Amino acid sequence: MTGKDVPALLEAKDRILEGTRINVTFLGNEDLEMRVAAAKAVRDSGFIPVPHISARRLASQAQLEEFLGRLQEVGASEHVFAVGGDPATPEGPYEDSLSVIESGILPRYGVKEVGIGGYPEGHPDIPKPVLASALEDKAAALKQQGLGAVIITQFAFDIDPVVAWIDAVRSRGIDAPVRVGTPGPAGIKRLLGFARRFGVGANAMIVKKYGFSLTNLMGDAGPDRFVDDLAAALAAPPQGEPAQENEAERLGGVGLHFYTFGGLGATADWVRSFTAERS
Repeated sequence: MTGKDVPALLEAKDRILEGTRINVTFLGNEDLEMRVAAAKAVRDSGFIPVPHISARRLASQAQLEEFLGRLQEVGASEHVFAVGGDPATPEGPYEDSLSVIESGILPRYGVKEVGIGGYPEGHPDIPKPVLASALEDKAAALKQQGLGAVIITQFAFDIDPVVAWIDAVRSRGIDAPVRVGTPGPAGIKRLLGFARRFGVGANAMIVKKYGFSLTNLMGDAGPDRFVDDLAAALAAPPQGEPAQENEAERLGGVGLHFYTFGGLGATADWVRSFTAERS
């Protein structure tokens, strides 16, 4: 959610599963008060707030500490998500999320777990080797400080690159839980627009596999097929290898992170319907 989504949160809160983590973005057109108010609303509604820290948008260390201090005051600083952010040129001393983590400031304000980004299909502006190295560095820096880590990936429509990427992450000794970015139900045209914007694969074959209708871009689509296929892939043995008793845990802790492109309420309703159908 964004700082502007507090009314939508309050409207949907009775349909959101208890204990849900709700990320609060750090947008350039929102200020400190909006971000803190949103995080507090998440906390007051009985959920776990995960405020974002956008490294390149921070003008100074003092601004970072003010933000963390305010979050701590409202009980919303235990879980954060550190991201580089959109500006091509940093507005202050933090070039990327690693520099925020390595500052050592986060634990002083009650942070216990830090979310870091993962990009199974790469990033439009960052080479894949750089992304891989940065993920290792961030996981190591968090472990050194005794902080928990969780990897939240960019959203995807195709499970194949996601599963291959998780396999590669585990092979490098990174055991942090992975929450796979999943686009919540939304209009097809809107979903494809976000895919183009963030460099997510959405060619005709993937679109068809996901259940989109290119002849009906005004229709809606939900991630039913994606979630079912991901669950099956995580439970399957690597190609050519026999199944093991603990096959479901082959790739470590894997969950879902929903991008609520169609709104908090629509995503909450989909989650309840999907889990009820498969229970």
